[in-house]
Amino acid sequence: MTCSGGFMEPIAQGAMSPFESGVFSLVVYTILVAAFIASQLFLAAWVGEKKQSVEKSRPYECGIIPTGSARFRYPVPFYMVAIFFLIFDVEGAFIFTWAVIYEDAGLAGYAQMAFFIILLLAGLFYIWRQGGLDWKEHKT
Repeated sequence: MTCSGGFMEPIAQGAMSPFESGVFSLVVYTILVAAFIASQLFLAAWVGEKKQSVEKSRPYECGIIPTGSARFRYPVPFYMVAIFFLIFDVEGAFIFTWAVIYEDAGLAGYAQMAFFIILLLAGLFYIWRQGGLDWKEHKT
């Protein structure tokens, strides 16, 4: 709504006021955050020490001086187990979220989560039967 001549007129359809629904405050906040980040980066580059040494150029290995190649080849089953872990870990987040509201979800929510868990168990059983969780190398 705009005010002209003492009475209120509606804003034209499709036009958006910068003060409507917090857009102005979002723009101001974004500008302030960007300015703060830029100032911190500038101060760190300007004030920080720039002395080079052997210790600073060495890769950090938890206090152990690195030896050998950094290109160690992990076996494929390691990556497969890691991916399966991530998949099932994310599904755990869905189950925990459901556990918080299970009383409000009622019987329908319980049935849906039971189906979801059964589907997860079927997927885990399939991966297990296909040998996806085996660490040993398969000779072909």
